[in-house]
Amino acid sequence: MSRKFNTSMAAALAAGILVIASQTASAEDAQRVRVRGAIESLSGDTLVVKTREGADQTVMLKPGWKVAGIAKASVEDIKPGDFVGVASLPSADGGDGALEVLIFPAAMKGTGEGSRPWDLKPNSTMTNATVAKAVKSVNGHSITLTYQGKEKTISIADDTPIVTFAPAGKTDLTPGARVIVMGEKSTDGAVSAAQVTVGTNGVVPPM
Repeated sequence: MSRKFNTSMAAALAAGILVIASQTASAEDAQRVRVRGAIESLSGDTLVVKTREGADQTVMLKPGWKVAGIAKASVEDIKPGDFVGVASLPSADGGDGALEVLIFPAAMKGTGEGSRPWDLKPNSTMTNATVAKAVKSVNGHSITLTYQGKEKTISIADDTPIVTFAPAGKTDLTPGARVIVMGEKSTDGAVSAAQVTVGTNGVVPPM
């Protein structure tokens, strides 16, 4: 597989990871699962992941399945006009505090725009939006996001994971590599997926 970054593939992957069809779960959405953890093994199209909950999860990869990478970035890389995906939690001061930030490539601007519930932590949300303002202060950084005529300001602590997409291939899916897989669970409990997102250079996908 070529390691050249494929924007169309990354856009499809981002949609799979970050977009939920609506804020109200439908019967179909209830069968969607996100598998987060470290690779135990990959044999052909069968991926086994040691999940963050400690169980082994087998994922059957669909024909033509794809791989994309997640690379470390910096809060200094976030500029007004960028499109980002931010998982956040309500903070004590009434605002929101970031759990992680994903910086999208420019060609993917607009992917899954909006704010919706997320399962990274209880009560967390995912907001995909354009950065209207990025501010650095003595208390850290904050960004103001605009989406669908709305505005949201989120604080970013110094230890918040900041990542972006990067080239990756099947050779990166080695035992111990950290992944997030957006899959589908069938009625018999089997999980299948068309894409795998893997952290590169030891990065843990924080989404």
